[in-house]
Amino acid sequence: MRLDQRGDSAHSIAMTGQDHDFSHLDRAGRATASVSRNPRLTVNIILGASVLLAWLFLGTMAIRGAESRGLNIDAPGDTMLRYLPKLPLPDFFERFFTLCLAPAPLEGGGAQAGALIVMWFLMAVATMLPSAAPMIRTYCEIADTARIKGESVVHPLVLVAGYLSVWLAASVVFAALTLVVHAFASSAQMLDPVIGPTGAAALLVAGLYQLSGLKEACLTKCKNPFSILFSNWSARPGRILRLGMEQGVWCLGCCWALMLVMFAVGVMNVFWMALIGLFTLIEKQTAARLPTRIAGVILLVWATALLVVSA
Repeated sequence: MRLDQRGDSAHSIAMTGQDHDFSHLDRAGRATASVSRNPRLTVNIILGASVLLAWLFLGTMAIRGAESRGLNIDAPGDTMLRYLPKLPLPDFFERFFTLCLAPAPLEGGGAQAGALIVMWFLMAVATMLPSAAPMIRTYCEIADTARIKGESVVHPLVLVAGYLSVWLAASVVFAALTLVVHAFASSAQMLDPVIGPTGAAALLVAGLYQLSGLKEACLTKCKNPFSILFSNWSARPGRILRLGMEQGVWCLGCCWALMLVMFAVGVMNVFWMALIGLFTLIEKQTAARLPTRIAGVILLVWATALLVVSA
């Protein structure tokens, strides 16, 4: 009878995957095994650490930029940034900051272009990844249900990798645009605010896009991740990677124009980064289109005022 019960128990464990007996392991082994059996915890730790490190890195870079501009040129928030402590960093990071904060596009600037790509990608991680948290959480919930039923499940980090790959590709475009814009701008540093008609054009494009049908279509997709994830569910890693890329495309469709605002306020303006990140999170969680329309109107008025002032 006991043998039958043990056999049934083993069969149940194999079917449900709910065996949590790690008593034969040491403390470190039990902790590692628990994390491996709980993908949601792994995802939360990795994503939380990634966002925090991205903000710390960008904040440190913003402090360097405020100090290098001096007192004669002030970007929004520079006065406050100058009072923050300057953290000592390895020479590699100092070299990275120097490339990004160069006065103008450098000759043969392959290294500078690479640094700008990394910078824009860190901005995407810091501002856009938090707004993707509901989508990632929804995938984890569906994955947990499938795992309890004994079905094969692709790790959520594969979905995240697909999502971030889209923003990495977008970072290449934004880095190239940064080089082009500042090749013709009169700003002292690469990441200074772009004023005059160029800055107004960035705000105008962002404002008009906020009021467009394409923005609304992309936002609708971002607001309803469950139906998309459930209907496209797969146990194949390649399919989940592609699904993450599709979600990344919808997110990019929502937010690419807002990223243009950074040219008008200074690409490394951490206060506007935080504002755009917070607005994106609210925009994706709010059923009404009012926040999107209000932001569009504000950007259009701002663009008009900038044109009038620079005329």
